[in-house]
Amino acid sequence: MIQDIKAPITVYTAFNHKKNKAFPYFLKWDGIGYKIESINLHHTYKSGFTLLHVFSVSTKTMSFKLVLNTDNLFWTVEQISDGIS
Repeated sequence: MIQDIKAPITVYTAFNHKKNKAFPYFLKWDGIGYKIESINLHHTYKSGFTLLHVFSVSTKTMSFKLVLNTDNLFWTVEQISDGIS
């Protein structure tokens, strides 16, 4: 089931200097930690002057839509899915 939410989230990121890419690899939401298995989509858009990075990621059991606000470096989870329709 897909749920639309907007909540602050803890995200651990890494930077690969050889590929010149930053990416999330672990998140903690609602007191539970999830290792990110794959990044399915990444895109950016602007809201006014604020650049936002959107990552659609998957763990073993869940999918998340994560948003990074580059003005304040805050992460939010905007959508979750457990794969059950």
